[in-house]
Amino acid sequence: MANKLRIGIIGTGGIAGAHMRAYLDLENVEVVAGCDIVPGKARAFFDRFERPEALAFDSTEDMLRSVELDAVSVCTYNQAHAVCAAAALDAGCHVLLEKPLCVTMGQAMEILRAEKRSGKLVSVGFQPRYDPNSLKIKEIVQSGELGNIYYVQTGGGRRRGIPGRTFIEERYAGMGALGDIGCYGLDMPLNSLGYPKPLTVSASKFGVFGPSPALYPAGADRFDVDDFAVALIRLEGGVTLDFRMSWAMHMDTTGATFFLGDKAGLKVLPAGGGAWDGTVGGMTLFHDAFGLQTETPIPYVQHKLSLFFEKVRDFVNAVENGLPAPIPTSQIIYNQAIISGILDSGRLGREVEVVIPEV
Repeated sequence: MANKLRIGIIGTGGIAGAHMRAYLDLENVEVVAGCDIVPGKARAFFDRFERPEALAFDSTEDMLRSVELDAVSVCTYNQAHAVCAAAALDAGCHVLLEKPLCVTMGQAMEILRAEKRSGKLVSVGFQPRYDPNSLKIKEIVQSGELGNIYYVQTGGGRRRGIPGRTFIEERYAGMGALGDIGCYGLDMPLNSLGYPKPLTVSASKFGVFGPSPALYPAGADRFDVDDFAVALIRLEGGVTLDFRMSWAMHMDTTGATFFLGDKAGLKVLPAGGGAWDGTVGGMTLFHDAFGLQTETPIPYVQHKLSLFFEKVRDFVNAVENGLPAPIPTSQIIYNQAIISGILDSGRLGREVEVVIPEV
């Protein structure tokens, strides 16, 4: 196919492989370059995928200056998301940005301002949205079947599941479980509700297992982020969101996700019974029928396509056809504001107001 989209990959660590595999399954794109701050890592990445023609660089600036690109995937650690995304946007590239958006609201504004001045799109990496069961949850919530929704709980988390590598150091990740899987736990209910604006956050965050050589011998000496977080978030429209997320705990789960309305309630089990990594398990509608308290199970849909592939495919389609970002920053800025609010509230030990500056 002539005139393939020319793609670059910024950061060639673990998640970059998923991006690469998705791009390789698309006929209308070509990954022509990549970069990583670790010398030789980008070249080794392309060698692993048998792409000797792809150009490898040791810095984002060198790649963007040397290669003509249509779009990039930003696959760096969290603290580098903003600077790399902004540089790519200013170089005229559309951006597929891995989750979470970033760490601080200052970094978020850097991304959004670069997006605005460049006229390019940024789509953020929340592939669980493509799960047909998540789509069904949004359909139910938006249908009005639940009535006036006033309370949402989102839970799950891992009994043991600290990932290691750059995930566990604040200088790289900025946060732990909160940013790794917590952003998924926030996105599903917020997206289902239509992404109402967050108003206040009251939160606590903990590092209990990670710093303990007995509980986490693989990296206790480097661990300085959260492995458990909990928050109450007030949203516009009178909804309270009860959030909790864990990398490690002495419990199988922090509970199901559920939406409480004045007409009905919807309960969503975590996938696999306990873990929450963005996908969902069984669903049940709780309502009254013919004067009786009734429970209606929602059939679970098995999905055959890779959610990650669908995310990358839709990004490419948006770039190629001039469409809006599939998962836009205008929504994810609220996700980021809550995450940043949890970090601030946990540090200060009090409720904080959510302030989202104008772009």
